[in-house]
Amino acid sequence: MKICHTVNEIEVSYDMWRELRECEKPIVMYGMGNGADKILAVFSEHGIKVADFFASDGFVRHQLFHGKVVMSYAEICEKYDDFVIVVSFGSQLPDVLANIYKLDAERELYIPDVPVVSDSELFDLSFFKAHRDELSVACEILSDELSRQTFCDVILYKLTGKLEYLRRHTVTPDEVMNRVLHAKDYRKTADLGAYNGDSIRELAAYAPALSHICAFEPDLRNFKKLCTFAETAPYKITACNCAAWNEEQMLSFTSGGNRNSTLMGDVGVKTGAKIKSVAAARLDSVYGGKCDYIKYDVEGAEYEALLGSREVIARERPELLVSMYHRSEDMYRLPMLVRELGYRKLYLRRYEYVPAWDLNLLATK
Repeated sequence: MKICHTVNEIEVSYDMWRELRECEKPIVMYGMGNGADKILAVFSEHGIKVADFFASDGFVRHQLFHGKVVMSYAEICEKYDDFVIVVSFGSQLPDVLANIYKLDAERELYIPDVPVVSDSELFDLSFFKAHRDELSVACEILSDELSRQTFCDVILYKLTGKLEYLRRHTVTPDEVMNRVLHAKDYRKTADLGAYNGDSIRELAAYAPALSHICAFEPDLRNFKKLCTFAETAPYKITACNCAAWNEEQMLSFTSGGNRNSTLMGDVGVKTGAKIKSVAAARLDSVYGGKCDYIKYDVEGAEYEALLGSREVIARERPELLVSMYHRSEDMYRLPMLVRELGYRKLYLRRYEYVPAWDLNLLATK
């Protein structure tokens, strides 16, 4: 397939949702759970029918999902001569990715893109046409060719659902932390969306001089794990049980004890997750010292979290890593905002993942 270097080179004739609606083959969904629920909701709006569901062999117990018995892939192959596969979950595990790649080689396969945050717009052909100018500007302000190709690949994936665009132009964490960012020089940092401390451990592997981290984590179960980790960490961790935001207030929070806990939308109502109130704070109001680096992975609140750290950014000019995959509008809003905050070196890098998660905007000094 053609590699696009600018948004204007992207053709707009292909619509994955139309292709699936008009598909004459049986459509079978690979996976169950929250991701499948989100895709099925969009399918319902577009009149797309799913014939059956299947799961990986280790998860098949012939349980019911949306009124159908969940089958194995072998059973699907026995039932249908030909069919279309729709993948409904996310993973970066090598064995899981290898299986998805194998299925893609065998069958017509789609991986629909639906926003992680439920109150975001669907990135479909209509969204692309409506925001093409903004997307074009966001792509143009990126600082190297790999960033612009990655940006266009993600758009092409979102429009087509095809795996080939997800397999191009991926990088490793080492390439991000050592070749774009300068992690070896970091001493004091902020981790907004610290989860249980795993991202701090990952950073520490590249930042031998790391001495202090200010860590925000709104989910109480994750926060307790973060505090346990902080007790034995070889660096100081100031843990804050709050959400990163642009002002101090109480927000509704869907608590799931995992990375999908979110401040946004009605996903908690749809999935049965517990809805709680959580304190939200600006990084500016909590952290007043030296800062070399800030990571933003706050499940759809990246825009607000950036606004809530404007003073730290203006004063310290830290390097930034901003997750750019939770909301469709983040594709243009986040690069433009980081540019407005004074950064001229902006890069886009993506780790190997299905779907287009682990897409990060990087801002360097």
